[in-house]
Amino acid sequence: MRTETEHTIYLKDYAPTPYRIVTVELDFKILEEKTRVRAQLTIEPRPETEPGTPLVLDGDGLTLDSIAIDGLPLVLSAYLADENGLTLVEPPHRRFVLETEVFLDPAANKKLMGLYRSGGTWCTQCEPEGFRRITYYLDRPDILAPFKVRITAPLAVAPVLLSNGNLIDKGDAGDGLHFALWEDPFPKPSYLFALVAGNLGSITDSFTTMSGRKVDLAIYCTHGKESECLYAMDSLKRSMAWDERRFGREYDLDVFNIVAVSDFNFGAMENKGLNIFNDKLVFASPETASDANYGNIERVIAHEYFHNWTGDRITCRDWFQLCLKEGLTVYRDQEFSSDERSRPVQRIHDVQNLRTLQFPEDGGPLAHPPRPDRYREINNFYTTTVYEKGSEIVRMLSTLLGEAGFRKGMDLYFERHDGDATTIEAFIKVFEDANGVDLAQFAQWYLQAGTPEVTVSDEYDSATQTYRLNLSQKTKPTPNQPDKPPFVIPVRFGLVGPNGSPMGWSGVSGGTVQEDVIVLDEESVTLTFTGVANKPVPSLFRGFSAPVRVVSNMDLETLLFLARHDSDPFNRWDALQTAATRLLSEGAQGRAWTGDAVDALRDALVETVQDPSLDDAFKAQAISLPGEGVIARQIGENVDPDAVARARRQMIRELVAPVGAALERRYEELTISDPYSPDAAQAGRRSLRNGLLSLLVAGTETGGQLAARQYETASNMTDRYAAMAISAHNWTGEAPALLGDFRTRFAGDPLVFDKWLTASAQAPDDGVVERIRATLAAPDFPRTNPNRLRSLLASFVMSNPVQFARADGAGYAMVTEAVAEIDKVNPQVASRILTGFRTLPSLESARQAAGRSALEALRAQHKLSRNSSDIIDRILGN
Repeated sequence: MRTETEHTIYLKDYAPTPYRIVTVELDFKILEEKTRVRAQLTIEPRPETEPGTPLVLDGDGLTLDSIAIDGLPLVLSAYLADENGLTLVEPPHRRFVLETEVFLDPAANKKLMGLYRSGGTWCTQCEPEGFRRITYYLDRPDILAPFKVRITAPLAVAPVLLSNGNLIDKGDAGDGLHFALWEDPFPKPSYLFALVAGNLGSITDSFTTMSGRKVDLAIYCTHGKESECLYAMDSLKRSMAWDERRFGREYDLDVFNIVAVSDFNFGAMENKGLNIFNDKLVFASPETASDANYGNIERVIAHEYFHNWTGDRITCRDWFQLCLKEGLTVYRDQEFSSDERSRPVQRIHDVQNLRTLQFPEDGGPLAHPPRPDRYREINNFYTTTVYEKGSEIVRMLSTLLGEAGFRKGMDLYFERHDGDATTIEAFIKVFEDANGVDLAQFAQWYLQAGTPEVTVSDEYDSATQTYRLNLSQKTKPTPNQPDKPPFVIPVRFGLVGPNGSPMGWSGVSGGTVQEDVIVLDEESVTLTFTGVANKPVPSLFRGFSAPVRVVSNMDLETLLFLARHDSDPFNRWDALQTAATRLLSEGAQGRAWTGDAVDALRDALVETVQDPSLDDAFKAQAISLPGEGVIARQIGENVDPDAVARARRQMIRELVAPVGAALERRYEELTISDPYSPDAAQAGRRSLRNGLLSLLVAGTETGGQLAARQYETASNMTDRYAAMAISAHNWTGEAPALLGDFRTRFAGDPLVFDKWLTASAQAPDDGVVERIRATLAAPDFPRTNPNRLRSLLASFVMSNPVQFARADGAGYAMVTEAVAEIDKVNPQVASRILTGFRTLPSLESARQAAGRSALEALRAQHKLSRNSSDIIDRILGN
């Protein structure tokens, strides 16, 4: 079947528009059956624009009701309106006011882009290209203008009327209607426009900025959910204070509003002064939200607030620069979470996320640079490469320049580009100018796809007390980029002596070393350290100083030595993970591991649990064995998911069996009797306790009963959900009953229902495919809600490789059948689910063939959106 009109947009074709929009005035009249939008756009030609140049405005599915210039209606021959926009054939060659009027049907808008209705609430989502579904406009991020917005709606159904900026007027509009007038004095692109109208509850607070200004804060939500917004409000205030301390950034409007809605394609949106959130990232109570939920709320509240400066006041020139705002802001939210909680544990979480999601993207058919040079559908580039790898690039910049140098660059960035729509090149330039350095080669991180492999070897000469460290880098070809020049890779390092203490040296030659950072900027380098008294063990990429894969000849004994003695907590964790991954990948490929190796790994894990110098949250991460996806990536190709799962189960049994009683005693000792708190100390204690439970369920005969007991006695959602999810993931004899009870117990809460969907989708038993089919077919399943679909189908494709990649193709078939229906309503959700097929090239041939066949059938038998067809074509290599 034919797909939507195919087109490819290239960065090289960027050019400014012939016209600019100077001011925007919008008038919304919202009624139950329809919404009228009147727009007054003050427009002027650029100095270089030739007279008679047509003005082409974007529009998507709009029906034009009236059009005028400077108050005079246009004749039909003066304009052309179609499904793709509005063209003024020969506009005035001077400043003029274009007036248009269109009518919208928000209730029928199931794509959830533009103006739509979520429950009884009208709301908007305009990033990246949704504003054109509201009115005709130059809908691109380099068009910045101040907005004034009047909203009129029935008081009875929409007593709350919100938009960007400050409220400057409100009142009665007659006939049961009322109005609100909002003005945003800061020029912004259309993707940051926001409107909310509805009958909402709220909580309010205030924040006093570092210059003494009072900012009114409010979070709007479904009535009855107000108490569940308190943690989000606390997170917001902490975020505002942190941004002042860390980056000197003060909030600039009189109000800051957040609205929680239940139907949302994204996690949240940073619209200037009016952030709209998926309600799962706002609502929290101990009975319904886990520690992970609280952490995500804190992180995303901070992320969207930080966008006020890195995304709103300074925005992207074009969508190719998306990493400019997202990668930088992810770095900022990661730093906030590190300061608020445990920095080592936060770093581990961030790296796990990168390795689990971004590394497969970078190593497969969907690989693309953080700043791509082309796209067919921009929605498909809201990826972990843009966000998470983008953050790692900023972190490397900070590592190379040092904290003071990085802050100098950021200060200059805010000073030089406030109010701009700018580029990655401009971002790099401020750091060059602020620090007097050349970052041209470093900028390749933004321009090249792929994860570099750094190969490490070393040698020691005791006679001369000389230590040589050899480092080389190579990056495999990716789509459209067969050859890769060397990256600039900062290698934060230390040398660990035989007794575990740090070792020094008298001199170093052969490469660039900045204090504790080796700068690897060539294909290979050999560093020679002199005055090294004993043979050291190198501790490399401390704190995960660069997003690379490390290939090393370090043996198991040496890895476990680092796991016990490295002063860098991240590398202690990583050494354990590397040792376990190596053993597990060997087992999955049929190479039996020795009893001594398992004993050594067990001893290291037990010592970590018993180490009083480590916090509980770190210990929980340390005892969590690598997941099946990590093991599969270590194998690289011809992966058999069943063999991977078998090896992991066998390893856990062998590790746990001799120490099961001791682990269970420690599990019992970690019981918390105090009232629930999401603070770092309690959350860490619970994470260690549930980490031990996971080992006991997988590794002992009685673990299933232990989980069932925890489920029944749990006083909070963290412990209850962990017991149920661990049981389901291991498909214990108790799992079906726990899943059934959980669904019944929390039937009335959609966000807790999402937890049930996720846990049930990750169950590895052969019945899971048919259970998912039955869930999707149930009359009461909300098939248009993104949260429900992601929780069920995305969890299945991303976290259940045994069943998704079944040899009989049943998992692939079920997913593609579901996507065919979802794509008709919400292409963004459909295409995100399809990205799970990116692992096909790494699988053994029969599974590869089954997956390709399912995708080819989907493409051939259905008229797909551009979103979905783009993903399929890239995966299949078309």
